[in-house]
Amino acid sequence: MSAQSAGKGIPMPIVSLNRSVLLGGIVLGFILQQPLLTTALFLVVLPAVLWGQKASLIYMIGSRLFRKQNQSALTESPVLMRFNNSIAVIMLGMAQVAFLLNASVAGWIISGIVAVAAFVALCGFCFGCFLYFHFNLQKFRLFSKKTPDMETLQVKH
Repeated sequence: MSAQSAGKGIPMPIVSLNRSVLLGGIVLGFILQQPLLTTALFLVVLPAVLWGQKASLIYMIGSRLFRKQNQSALTESPVLMRFNNSIAVIMLGMAQVAFLLNASVAGWIISGIVAVAAFVALCGFCFGCFLYFHFNLQKFRLFSKKTPDMETLQVKH
């Protein structure tokens, strides 16, 4: 849904690494019953949301780890990646509040939603991309007087 030809975007191996880190970290945290792992994920993803891909630890590692694959890989829009990471940070932040309030079940459920979204995205359907598309479609419908076409709703690089 969101992959584009090789270009200026974020290479898909790095996008998949980001999703895998979220999924793996949350699952491991749940198995070990260590909410601090979700805190670590929150702190790893937060700089990418605040300052973009250059501040992303996952992007830095993925750039080195997948150097050859990244050169010819399909890419995802940095705007879309930031939107998806923003959702993850908000949800993981809510989970941190729940853990601090001794509402562990709520914290794990909220974290689990992030894990499920990451898993589904790794399987090929990006729920955050779906939300982004529909958010922009509704915004266009509300604030525009002409009919949208698909190119208008696409993320520009």
